[in-house]
Amino acid sequence: MKIPFSSGFMVHVYSVPLHRFSGVGAPMKISELARRTQVSKETIHYYVREGLLPRPRKLGRNVADYDETYVNRILLIKELQNHRFLPLTMIKRILRFQKGSPERESILQMHPHYFRPVDQLLPKEIVGEETFREATGLGRKWLAKMEEWGIITPQLQDGQKIYSQDDITLGRVVVDMDRIGLGPKDGFDPEALRHYKDMFREIVIMSHRYYMEGALGKLTPEEYANRAARGSEIMSVFFYHMYRKISRQEYRRILALMEAKNNT
Repeated sequence: MKIPFSSGFMVHVYSVPLHRFSGVGAPMKISELARRTQVSKETIHYYVREGLLPRPRKLGRNVADYDETYVNRILLIKELQNHRFLPLTMIKRILRFQKGSPERESILQMHPHYFRPVDQLLPKEIVGEETFREATGLGRKWLAKMEEWGIITPQLQDGQKIYSQDDITLGRVVVDMDRIGLGPKDGFDPEALRHYKDMFREIVIMSHRYYMEGALGKLTPEEYANRAARGSEIMSVFFYHMYRKISRQEYRRILALMEAKNNT
C-alpha cells in the first residue's frame, strides 16, 4: 500500500519479515556467548539464576542454546554496571521494564554498541581501508560509496587513510541498518543517506550561524572554542531526541493509516 507522509510525498510500504527486526539470529553455545561478550560462563549462569537473562532453550542435560538477544542483554548489563555504575537489582528492573516493547528492545540492542562513554572519552582511530572494514563489517563497495557521498570522511596521512571514531560508528550503523531491514534488498535506497547528510549539514550550519551571530565579538577564541565544544554535545542530544520524538509521531500516524486500511 502507499502511505502519505506529512511532507506530501508518497512511499510504498513493503512487508518485512518480523524476524529481521528481532535480532535473534543463529543459536550459539555458551562458549561462543562468553567469547562474544567477554564474560565468563559462570557469570552467564549467574545472570540466568538471578533473572537478568531468560533461561535458554535446553538441548540436553548440560547443553543449552543462546541467541543474539543474549549478547545484547549482556552487553547492556556490562554497560550499566561499568559505565553507569548501577547495581544488579536496578539493572534487573530496567530489563524487566524493557521486555515486550519493540522500542525498548531496540534500545536494548543499539545503545550498548553506540552510546558507550569510553568511545567518546577515549576515541580511537583506524588506519587503512581493510582494517576499517574488519572493524565495521562494511563491504568494499559500500565503503567506497559512503566515502564518495561524504558520509565517511577519512583523513590522508603519509598516504594512509585515517578513520575517526565517528567514521567507525557510522560504518557500523550502515551495516546495522541493512541487518534490521533498512538495506537495498528491502527496497531502501542507500543514496537517501547522502541526501540526509546534505540536509543535516544545512541544519548544522544554520545552528552555528545562530550561535555565531550572538557570540561574535563578545568572546575570545579560547572562550568560543570551549563554548562551541559544549554546544556541539548539547545540540547533538537535542537533535537525537527531536528525531526520536518526530519519528514516533510519524510512526503512530502511519500505523493508524495502515490499520484503517486493513479494516476497510
